[in-house]
Amino acid sequence: MVRLTHMLAAGVAAAALAGCATTPAPAEQSVTVTGSIAYRERIALPPTAQIEVSLDDVSLADAPARNLARQIFKADGKQVPFAFTLTVDKARIEPRNSYAVSARITGPDGKLMFITDMRNSVTFDSRSAIDMGTLQLVRTP
Repeated sequence: MVRLTHMLAAGVAAAALAGCATTPAPAEQSVTVTGSIAYRERIALPPTAQIEVSLDDVSLADAPARNLARQIFKADGKQVPFAFTLTVDKARIEPRNSYAVSARITGPDGKLMFITDMRNSVTFDSRSAIDMGTLQLVRTP
């Protein structure tokens, strides 16, 4: 009887300890890509201009890019540079794929004003935060 009680107590203790196993915090499961966008022209943006920054999987040349993260906001009277922060779940990142950040600014009428014209590649490794620096946009005709 004593042996059965000891086995039962050990089983309860093991179950209690298994319930205490820690799971990684959300910050450990995601990668944050930060940076800013700017352009060289000395042109003020209208207050209602819209800024969009995207992190995309650009692995397939003959297919549309797959969006992983996007940040959209209004200029609200502010001018470049604009900071951005994109967060993506590490589980969505395939080590063999190619990733890039792109940005665009549209006017109040929806017309494209500025866009990135170069590939801004992102290399995911063991870091949980990646700083892209300043991405340069070019004016559209």
